[in-house]
Amino acid sequence: MPAIIAQKEVTQHILRTFNIRANKSLGQNFLISPEVVRLIVEAAEITPDEPVLEIGPGIGTLTQGLALAGAKVTAVELDKRLLPILDKTLEGAGQVQVIHGDILQTDIKALMQGQSFKVAANLPYYITTPIVLKLLEEDLPIERLVTMVQKEVAERMVASPGGKDYGALSIAVQYHAEVSLAFVVPANCFMPAPNVQSAVVVCKKRTQPIVEVVSEKLFFRVVKAAFSQRRKMLSNCLKNMGVDSQFVENWLQTAAIDGKRRAETLSLQEFALLTNSFATLQEAVKK
Repeated sequence: MPAIIAQKEVTQHILRTFNIRANKSLGQNFLISPEVVRLIVEAAEITPDEPVLEIGPGIGTLTQGLALAGAKVTAVELDKRLLPILDKTLEGAGQVQVIHGDILQTDIKALMQGQSFKVAANLPYYITTPIVLKLLEEDLPIERLVTMVQKEVAERMVASPGGKDYGALSIAVQYHAEVSLAFVVPANCFMPAPNVQSAVVVCKKRTQPIVEVVSEKLFFRVVKAAFSQRRKMLSNCLKNMGVDSQFVENWLQTAAIDGKRRAETLSLQEFALLTNSFATLQEAVKK
């Protein structure tokens, strides 16, 4: 049985041996909790030989757990200093391929050879949102995403209409996936300990978006406009679609939505209704 990387003393030994310190600019905090690794792997529902994409393997802490569960892991690491460490720490760990690269610039479908896969990752907090949205918005055959993120971001991802955490990110994630907060991870589970708590979020990719819209691009334009001035009424915010007050008034009447409401009170279904109503009115104006 290999040494468990997630144990604090093992992580310290690895970092000392390779004379490595966490890179703050890359958002590196090394996980030192075998229990958290076990829970993430459990949440990913790994089956033997299943392809799993890991983003930011670091020194191989979660990678080891995934591989020991039987996953066929493809890990993408941006920090080239960590590549020789991963070569050593993952020796004999199982089916693991480490790729040096930036996940935001990676052709993920080609990397995963077009096959269905899962994602498991302790994401760098400074680029969590772009990574999550790339994974969900690209046409990728992902079944399940299990990601550790800043607790504040996790709460935004799972938020329901009406709360302060509900916003454009909530809608973007929930449009593409069924999302739930699996568990909270205290700061002392990392080395160095971050200044924030973390949480693990599970996203089950939908086969079809939760609402039907005439255009996804238009849907997210409407969402962006609605949340552009969070404290203002919808009737004011929607002018950021490049339309005048009269158009907005007709638009809201067509959708049967009160313009005095604020964006955070609208459900995904109501945003879809706004989107489709906007398209209908624009067509009528053209004629």
